[in-house]
Amino acid sequence: MLINKDLDTPLYIQLYENIKTKIENEDYKEGEKLPSIRSLAKKLEVNNITIVNAYKLLEQESYVYSIKGSGTYVRRTNYNMEIPYMEDEDMELMIGGIMPISKNSINFASVSPTPEIFPMEEFKHSLIEVLDRDKGNAFLYPEINGYEPFRESISLFLEENYNMKVHKDEIQIISGGQQGIDIITKTLISPGDLIFVENPTYSGATQAFRSRGAKIVGIPMEEDGIDLEVLNNHIKKSSPKFLYMMTNYQSPTTYSYSDEKKLKLIELSKKYKFYIIEDDFMTDLNYSKNKKLPLKSMDNLDHVIYIKSFSKIFMPGVRMGFMTVPKKLFKDVLRVKHTTDISSSGFLQRAFDLFLRKGYWNNHIENINKVYSEKYSTMVNELKRLEKYNISFAKPEGGLSIWIKLPKEIDSIELYNECNENNVALVPGRIFFLDNSLYSNYIRLSFGSVSNEEIVEGIRIIENCIKRKYIEDDNEYLPFL
Repeated sequence: MLINKDLDTPLYIQLYENIKTKIENEDYKEGEKLPSIRSLAKKLEVNNITIVNAYKLLEQESYVYSIKGSGTYVRRTNYNMEIPYMEDEDMELMIGGIMPISKNSINFASVSPTPEIFPMEEFKHSLIEVLDRDKGNAFLYPEINGYEPFRESISLFLEENYNMKVHKDEIQIISGGQQGIDIITKTLISPGDLIFVENPTYSGATQAFRSRGAKIVGIPMEEDGIDLEVLNNHIKKSSPKFLYMMTNYQSPTTYSYSDEKKLKLIELSKKYKFYIIEDDFMTDLNYSKNKKLPLKSMDNLDHVIYIKSFSKIFMPGVRMGFMTVPKKLFKDVLRVKHTTDISSSGFLQRAFDLFLRKGYWNNHIENINKVYSEKYSTMVNELKRLEKYNISFAKPEGGLSIWIKLPKEIDSIELYNECNENNVALVPGRIFFLDNSLYSNYIRLSFGSVSNEEIVEGIRIIENCIKRKYIEDDNEYLPFL
């Protein structure tokens, strides 16, 4: 094994790449034991932690597995495994954001809310009042950047809820978060541009970036945000056009950034002159007493483009959102928005403006937090029963999903197939990673579209699927070896 201490690439990354290549070339055989941490560190004249980090990364990507007290062993990895049958049609649909779900399934796949909690009466009052007040004017084209009173309401909303001071003239109304991503893509990206994203991340964003010929680099996610060491190493080689990120309850991991990492990202964006695209669709769903703020609230450099969608916390079909745009980019964004759809619905903007001004929004957030908090607690309590199968998960205390790590021996696609046959829909983690062939032991379970009773029943079915497929005796848990 060769490593070069004169290179900028971290030693553990060099070692990881070296061993990975040997496994892929079958220089190391399945089941073969790798050198011990101490012996390899001594041989390469490096710190033990270098070997630990390399082995950890290999294990995360399913190239090796470890047995406590025994060592680290090569496992049969996904690049050479037969791909389960879900891979073709369903995988393509999921990567494109379409969840193939039967009507009878318990739906843990969708992040959309249930119609029962839509604020129908309050929004109906807003719609009627706009019609009575504005009559035919309600259906005229608004300004391209949005209905001015609505932008004023959003400016006030940001200051009251997120400690953000954004002038109404820095706000662009958009028809949902995906349109915001598309507008930024068309405004900023030229073929060959380098874009950094979290890994795993929202596939709809990476597809948009690739459609403009961008080169995508994934930065691993940690429980308190993006891996800053890896990010720094990539930035030193080549600065990106922008970094795309989700600060609170990131999709799919549900992780939230620490304040320390948020501040560091702002510093890096200044030092290396890149923008940060912050995609926010879950900050409002917080079930703890610890208030979470967007990265934009710390942005005193005007380097953060903030995209806010109301779809997942209001009514998805309304397709309403906004973005904050630096002054130097505003004209270009305005032009792209106009060529996209001229402007977002003026009638709905006027109605949403009233919805905010009358305090309906705050009442709605309070109501859905109660509903979702109860579902979240039910989901966490039920998932605890699965920990005996070496299943682990972080408790996000917000959002609409839980990101679950399965034992290495459980492939998420195979579990997806098994659950699908038993009328439970979930999302295999593989679709969220840039190189989806390497990550097979994560699943995402969402609770926005299910009742508490369905959560209990759905987790029971998932447990039975695991037991039937991986446990030899249903009455006694046998550890995975």
